[in-house]
Amino acid sequence: MAAAMSAASVGNVKVGGFLGSSRGFQANRGRNIVFSRKIMASATKEAPRKGAKEAMKDTLLTPRFYTTDFDEMEQLFNTEINKKLNMEEFEALVAEFKADYNQTHFVRNPEFKAAADKITGPMRKIFVEFLERSCTAESQGFCSTRSWEEGSRVTRKYTFFKPQFIFYATYLSEKIGYWRYITIYRHLKANPDYQLYPIFKYFENWCQDENRHGDFFSALLKAQPQFLNDWKAKLWARFFCLSVYVTMYLNDCQRTAFYEGIGLDTKDFDMHVIIETNKTTARIFPAVLDVENPAFKEKLDELVVLNQKLIALGDSTTPAPLKTLQRLPLIAGMVSGILSLYLMTPVESGSLDCVDFEPQVVY
Repeated sequence: MAAAMSAASVGNVKVGGFLGSSRGFQANRGRNIVFSRKIMASATKEAPRKGAKEAMKDTLLTPRFYTTDFDEMEQLFNTEINKKLNMEEFEALVAEFKADYNQTHFVRNPEFKAAADKITGPMRKIFVEFLERSCTAESQGFCSTRSWEEGSRVTRKYTFFKPQFIFYATYLSEKIGYWRYITIYRHLKANPDYQLYPIFKYFENWCQDENRHGDFFSALLKAQPQFLNDWKAKLWARFFCLSVYVTMYLNDCQRTAFYEGIGLDTKDFDMHVIIETNKTTARIFPAVLDVENPAFKEKLDELVVLNQKLIALGDSTTPAPLKTLQRLPLIAGMVSGILSLYLMTPVESGSLDCVDFEPQVVY
């Protein structure tokens, strides 16, 4: 359970603004790509300042800092070692990042202040939390071209993630981010009465950044066919799909008020996002989950109930020893539920010859 949720926390992070920013892949040392993936911790242990907002609780769903095997990453994308690397595809994608098509798109105008003043009461608190979580998620993921020696000086606790796992998880996080943004954008465009704040009008362009980032990780995976073409790859692909989908579903079901506030049914929204992300992912992953099987959603809903009971128990005044005992059957139920989702008959998919992303397929 803990391992699954730790991996799932990667689904909460985004990789954005690659070249030209502090988060990026860059050609280094003669076109060899050096990669370092770090995810910011959610909260510090320091006492909060007076008037400061309550820090996010550290749970199994909380994002963490991650590190990887830099030597392996160097070898995977060293053109002297791997003569068959398709550098043209990487260079084309990097050129898109350098172009930064949205560089001048996100400009705050007077409409923002006017709209903010109109958001009052409970909805204002809910919306501010949404903005804060979104900003945190966007800034959590960043790639660095520092050497391993520099990275080792940082005195933070890191969770080790193999490059292969970083590729799976980040690809999924970018593609699921695309489908979240575009779905909200389309919904609000069709239902302008729920257009709570002007930022949602920017989501169409914003989500294309997510799409491009996902395409970059698709290229990374295609450059290493051993990550896609055996039985172990199929097991890992399903594991990361499940981790990301379950994490999103549980997180969103804890915050239904926001989605209801913009006219969405939280569970319907999440299932649409999961199904579309799964279809996109099936183009590269060797196996995906059968998310359109009605049993899949039924099992997710069972996990939501168990998770809500765990949260309620954690917030209760029950003595700690008794809390521990009462948690055991709930945690066992969640482990069983996650395992049953994983063991559902998968959908065989993927192709090493998959074409470049086609916008008409999405739209």
